[in-house]
Amino acid sequence: MASEKVETVVAGNYVEMEREEGNLKFTKGRLSRLFWHGGSVAQVLLTLPYSFSQLGMVSGILFQVFYGLMGSWTAYLISVLYVEYRTRKERQKVDFRNHVIQWFEVLDGLLGKHWRNIGLFFNCTFLLFGSVIQLIACASNIYYINDNLDKRTWTYIFGACCATTVFIPSFHNYRIWSFLGLLMTTYTAWYLTIASLLHGQIEGVKHSGPSSMVLYFTGATNILYTFGGHAVTVEIMHAMWKPQKFKMIYLFATVYVLTLTLPSASAVYWAYGDLLLTHSNALSLLPKTRFRDTAVVLMLIHQFITFGFACTPLYFVWEKFIRVHNTKSLFKRALARLPVVIPIWFLAIIFPFFGPINSTVGSLLVSFTVYIIPALAHMITFAPAPARENAVERPPSFLGGWAGHYCVNVFVVGWVLIVGFGFGGWASMINFVHQIDSFGLFTKCYQCPTSPPAHKA
Repeated sequence: MASEKVETVVAGNYVEMEREEGNLKFTKGRLSRLFWHGGSVAQVLLTLPYSFSQLGMVSGILFQVFYGLMGSWTAYLISVLYVEYRTRKERQKVDFRNHVIQWFEVLDGLLGKHWRNIGLFFNCTFLLFGSVIQLIACASNIYYINDNLDKRTWTYIFGACCATTVFIPSFHNYRIWSFLGLLMTTYTAWYLTIASLLHGQIEGVKHSGPSSMVLYFTGATNILYTFGGHAVTVEIMHAMWKPQKFKMIYLFATVYVLTLTLPSASAVYWAYGDLLLTHSNALSLLPKTRFRDTAVVLMLIHQFITFGFACTPLYFVWEKFIRVHNTKSLFKRALARLPVVIPIWFLAIIFPFFGPINSTVGSLLVSFTVYIIPALAHMITFAPAPARENAVERPPSFLGGWAGHYCVNVFVVGWVLIVGFGFGGWASMINFVHQIDSFGLFTKCYQCPTSPPAHKA
C-alpha cells in the first residue's frame, strides 16, 4: 500500500488546539493523562516479585529505577518525533481530523517507508503479544478465586469477553476507564504490600537470588518490559488536547508507578523469597481472603481495559489495511476488527506461561519497539543541521544540547541492544523453552497447585 494511503490525520489542528485550550482544560488534561499511565502495569505488578526472586532485592530495586528513567526518556523521544511529524504535515496544509496517527506513520513521514515497515512490524508484534499476555493474566488471576475450571478454560471465556473491545471506537472512549484502572492498580499494589508484611516471612524463607545468569537476565528483561508499555504513546497523544505536554506527565506517572511497584515487589519477595521462583503470579501465594479476591476482580477489570489499550492500535492498522478506517459505521468497523482477536486468543492458549512470556516479549520485542528504534529514529531525524535548526522542540539545556542528547541516545541503544536484547534474549529464551519442556504447549493449567498450599496463620 502506498504511503499516501496511510497518510495521517488527527482529531483537530495541533496549532489551533494550542491557542484555543484554556487553563481549565489544561488542568483536566494533566490529571487525565496521569490517570492514563498510572494504571498501566497491572499484569506485571503481579510478576515483579517473581523478578525480584530472580534478581535479588538490590538488583530488583535498581533495575526498576533505571528502566523507569530509561522508559521515560524514550517516551519523551517518541513525543518529540510525533510533534515534529505533525507540525511538518500541518505546514503542508494536511487536515488532521478523521484519521489516527500511529507510530509507524510517524516513522514513514520522517524517515521513509523502510523505517515505517520496521516500526510497523515491531510495534504490531509487540502489541499482539501484549494482548496475549493480558488474556493469560486474566486466566491466571481468576483461577485463584474459582479453581473449578482450569486456566485454559478461563482463557477461552476471557478471550470471548475481551473480543467485545472491537466495539470501542478509539482511545477517547477509554478516559474514564483509565482513571478507574489507576485506582484498581493502586489498591492491588498496596494490598500486596500490606498483606505480605502482615503475613510475615514463611518458615525457612530463603533469598538466594541471583542464583544464575539465566534467571538474572530473565528477571531484568521482565522489568524492561514493565517500563516499556508506551508502544501506544502516539495513539494516546492523538487523543490529547495538548500532546506536547505528554513527556512530563509520563515522567510523573512513572514516578507514581514506582511508588506502587517497589514496595509491593519488595514486600512479597521479603515474605516468600525463593518460593516465588515457581510462583510467577504473586497472588498465588497470598492467603485467600476477601481482600485478595477484591484484588483479583480489580485486576481482571483492569486487564480487560489494558487488552483494549493494546488491541486498539492493531485494530487501526487492520482497518487501514482493508480500507474501512474512515467508515462511520461502528458495526462495520467492529466486524472488520474480529480477525485481529482470533490469533491473540489462539496464542494465549498455546503459550500460557504467565511471567516467563513477559521477559521473552521484553527482550525480543520491547527492546526494539520502545527503546532502540525511537532512539535511532530521533538521532537520524535530527542528524542534518537544518533539521536541528528548525526543530519544533529542542533538547533541554541541562543535558548539554544536541551533543548531550545524542550521547544519551547512544547509551540507550548500546545498553538495550547488549543487555536487553543480547543477554536478556538469551536468558529469556532458555527460560521460555524450559517452560515448554516442563509444562508443554497448550498446557491445561500452568503452575496450578496439586493441593492447596499451606499458609502461615
